[in-house]
Amino acid sequence: MADPNVMLDNTAQGGPAVEYVDLFKTFDYPVLAGVNLTVARGEILAVVGHSGTGKSVLLKTTIGLITPDDGDVRIDGQSVFDSTPRVLRELRRKVGYVFQNAALFDSMTVYENVSQGLSDRELREMGREKVTDKVVESLDLVNMDARAVMGKLPSELSGGMRKRVGIARAIIGRPEILLYDEPVTGLDPVNATVVHRLIAKLRQELGITSIIVTHDIEGTLPIADRVAMLDRGRIRFVGTPDEFRASADVLVRAFLERDVPIELEQV
Repeated sequence: MADPNVMLDNTAQGGPAVEYVDLFKTFDYPVLAGVNLTVARGEILAVVGHSGTGKSVLLKTTIGLITPDDGDVRIDGQSVFDSTPRVLRELRRKVGYVFQNAALFDSMTVYENVSQGLSDRELREMGREKVTDKVVESLDLVNMDARAVMGKLPSELSGGMRKRVGIARAIIGRPEILLYDEPVTGLDPVNATVVHRLIAKLRQELGITSIIVTHDIEGTLPIADRVAMLDRGRIRFVGTPDEFRASADVLVRAFLERDVPIELEQV
């Protein structure tokens, strides 16, 4: 369950952590068609929906990896798409991104992969000893024996360990917000549970705001504060996990029951 002791605060620091405002994006077809969504500070928000509904596109707009055709994303009230390059760099430093397949560099050791989460300036100013301390600290936070794995290559790690190294890289710069793109895809149930517990732990210990794009409802609902469901580029549902499970909406029911509703079959 989500930790009831963690306050979700939209006011103490000047508003929500992230706001998606009237987002539109078209590729071969409309992917985002007017998304409005607010994410509170310290919240774990699960973003769900059938394939092709714009979940990963929405996530990538958060830090400008994809530019919307219209609308905006705001981090701490500041626009991602109407900011100077300097302000955009500052905003991006507040956000860590955990890629679907960990996206580790095959030829780099765990130490080198995790340290890539620091900027070139930070690497220069810290020096080797302080960088090593940061790498060790980040690996410890994701429950890995730093001394045992720092010299290993990704190919020497299990899938679950690679995922955790990817998270360690994302948190080494101590972001306020973490974006997870299908964080448990390809993992067995045991390792998936480890990753979900880790997401909850990072929120509890570091106060991180988390946005999780996922198909894994059963594993994600117990740690989420709210669920947002995307359908055809729009927000179809927003509510607590209990409200999501109890919803009578045909698409919510279909998603929970792994069924294909008639209206989707006709698309």
